[in-house]
Amino acid sequence: MIDLVTIGETMAAMAPQEVGSLKYLNNFSKYIAGAESNVAIGVKRLGFNSGWISKLGKDPLGDYVEFFVRGEGVDVSQVKRDAEHRTGLMIKEMHTTKEPKIFYYRDNSAASYLNKEDINADYIKKAKHLHLTGITPALSQSAQAAFFEALRVAKENNLKISFDPNLRLKLWDSIEKMRKVMLEIIPQVNVLLPGVEEGKILLGLSDPEEIIKGFYEMMDPGSLIVLKIGSKGALYYQGDQIKHVDPYCVDNIVDLIGAGDAFAAGLITGLLRELPIRKAVELANLVGALCITVKGDIEGLPTWEQVEVYQGKKEEIFR
Repeated sequence: MIDLVTIGETMAAMAPQEVGSLKYLNNFSKYIAGAESNVAIGVKRLGFNSGWISKLGKDPLGDYVEFFVRGEGVDVSQVKRDAEHRTGLMIKEMHTTKEPKIFYYRDNSAASYLNKEDINADYIKKAKHLHLTGITPALSQSAQAAFFEALRVAKENNLKISFDPNLRLKLWDSIEKMRKVMLEIIPQVNVLLPGVEEGKILLGLSDPEEIIKGFYEMMDPGSLIVLKIGSKGALYYQGDQIKHVDPYCVDNIVDLIGAGDAFAAGLITGLLRELPIRKAVELANLVGALCITVKGDIEGLPTWEQVEVYQGKKEEIFR
């Protein structure tokens, strides 16, 4: 049985082995990059079954992405291969003084041809939780239709639905169009995972508590909002009192990319384990913190055993 279902594009990605302008670098490492598959992998490592819906090109990079995600134990039975369109590609430029710069080569990619007919309602119905991000509806009109079809099926079958706006301004024609689509989605979900910057863009608000209440007014009573506030941890709200959860501090921050997906995987795992909300948010903070200690989007995602070791519930044996 699948506990979590996600839908979205995963690209092959290349990252240089040194910092600096891509113009002067020659050696690269290959990995995968996709918010939704990151979450699926994270949830699987934490002990629950997950499935990923997508499209890949019928090309070597598509082979690589599919084999990698399958190798992590994620169900890829709903991933279709497209002989006419290629797998998307992302190249990362690393800097020591700021976040990596990302270059996308995903126009006309196979995943941008996701459509409503690619959504298997029976597959989603059997799950407990659907996780979505704002990236998929930005890919194309047909991908947006697939997104809303998955959302419709999940709502009709009373799944828990989490949504990370995960705004990618480069993918939208305009901020106005992006805002319109995002504000159409948010009232239909029951777990919202925004960041402060997304609150500024979508609501025009900068105060964290005002952002939370602004989003909550759009949602059904009892919905959960968890606002990520970076190094300060997270705030959560279910209609009563806004509560703060301290961050987990780590000494060696290596790569911030993927931290939000790790956070989502931790929170979803907490919800699937039926933990109290505070404990679920604490788990999200921990998984997000562990992720950024390793280079790459998914390489630092912990197993449940590693979480228990970090929490002091289990002793780590080295030899």
